Amino acid sequence: MTPDSPLSSQHPHAEIPRVGDKQDKAEGVQRMFADIAPRYDLLNRVLSFGIDKSWRRAAASEALLLGPARLLDVATGTGDFAIELKRRSPETHITASDFVPQMLDIGRKKAQARQLDIMFEEGDALKLPYPDASFEALTCAFGFRNFADYGRGLAEFWRVLTPGGRLVILEFPPPAGGLFGSVFRFYFRHILPRIGALVSGNAGAYTYLPESVLAFPDPARLARLMQATGFRTRYRLLSGGIAAIHVGTKLGSAGWETL
Repeated sequence: MTPDSPLSSQHPHAEIPRVGDKQDKAEGVQRMFADIAPRYDLLNRVLSFGIDKSWRRAAASEALLLGPARLLDVATGTGDFAIELKRRSPETHITASDFVPQMLDIGRKKAQARQLDIMFEEGDALKLPYPDASFEALTCAFGFRNFADYGRGLAEFWRVLTPGGRLVILEFPPPAGGLFGSVFRFYFRHILPRIGALVSGNAGAYTYLPESVLAFPDPARLARLMQATGFRTRYRLLSGGIAAIHVGTKLGSAGWETL
């Protein structure tokens, strides 16, 4: 990243990527995550109080329930979720895809240090570089809300899954109403950006994070988007609604039509 890049940490008040669906934000998101890649894992632990590990474990159990032979982890980032999946299911061939090379480099080193055989590949989630029906399972952990077009992303997920394949999305839904939701919303909008800026040096990235969550579809609406694509869908909330797991099945072979 060059010093005069719009999202450089040297310009903490520079423009941040747009949030929400149908937005031209891919390039801005790519630059932003390239900038914060070296401290991304530390920030995840700090900003979630370490709870994100339990969320990934729950989502991994869903993704591996039917024993997929081939699994694609989209928007893998630095590979935490792909590593959790491979650790739990060594026999599953796991491909980890992301469009930020700096994140992938970190993921490769982490997997190699743990002697885990994971294929890290650069790819655009809205135009996945894989043939139709390539994977029995597909996962996306905390990356889906960054997509420029949710419907197009889901259509790609559908395309590369085998009939009966399983989709698992782990994401932050907008905070619900009530006292807990109000407290979390305050933390998300006022405390989190300050901590993120302090640790990463990039205030814009951690202003984008809460805004992207607030603009994201609520769990019921995301389920409807998945159903409109052709998935049979269910979801559950985690930690009082801070995170949510959506599970979708691409209806097809009768032997795989179990949520």
